[in-house]
Amino acid sequence: MEILLDGKLLAEKMDAEFALRVEKIRKNGLPVKLTAILVGNDPASETYVRMKGKRCNKLGMGSETINLPEGTTQQQLLELIDKLNKDKETTGILTQLPLPKHINEQVVLEAIDPSKDVDCFHPYNVGRLSIGSPVFLPATPAGIIALLERYGATLSGKRAVVIGRSNIVGKPVSMLLLSKNCTVTVCHSKTADLPSVVREGDIVVAAVGKAEMVRGDWIKPGAWVVDVGTNKLEDGRQVGDVAFDEAKEVAYAISPVPKGVGPMTITMLMENTIRSAELRANF
Repeated sequence: MEILLDGKLLAEKMDAEFALRVEKIRKNGLPVKLTAILVGNDPASETYVRMKGKRCNKLGMGSETINLPEGTTQQQLLELIDKLNKDKETTGILTQLPLPKHINEQVVLEAIDPSKDVDCFHPYNVGRLSIGSPVFLPATPAGIIALLERYGATLSGKRAVVIGRSNIVGKPVSMLLLSKNCTVTVCHSKTADLPSVVREGDIVVAAVGKAEMVRGDWIKPGAWVVDVGTNKLEDGRQVGDVAFDEAKEVAYAISPVPKGVGPMTITMLMENTIRSAELRANF
């Protein structure tokens, strides 16, 4: 390993850039505010939303978290979203997932005004992304691209292998890599001889949610490896989808877990919220 793709360090550098953009918006007397909706008492969701709020405050942005009880009905949640869609102070709306089982997530996500959909989950924004004309970029995939590019990776013409086909990471990051002129292979649970496919990748993005599934001998020497996984072992250690100690001996660059992709996800969420405010201000 020549380069550690340190997301925490990069996020701090990008925060300085974002703070200047927020200051410009505020100097023009215009709002920039992220409103997060949290339904129920999921500890992981509470922690994540709290981290987002702290990041907003650091950048000088407005932030609000609306906590709703577990028993909140779908209609009540939709009415709240409609109110926030019309709220001139709110430039970004985030509904923290997962939602309680009695609420249809897709219906809720589609209710958010696409111009305030800073998670980039609305079908309109997903469609814009797929045709190469995005308004916002989905946070985790955009964070992956930022890690690669800002640490010096050349993407054009490279072979990229994405392990995982989720709507949140696998599919959108494959579209972003395509937009950077990579040749992209998307792998999943039905992929035959997965290790040999992964070995073809100049760039490997692992997003499957299985602890240390990707072994060192799966990695092409000199590859750039981005590990999106967050898995907790029985001994309390947090590891990614890639066996880090093995892979770092082969890869040219690799992201750690934690402090790799995680900080960048929140960073790109901030970028989307700022961009929403800039679009409203015609900047």
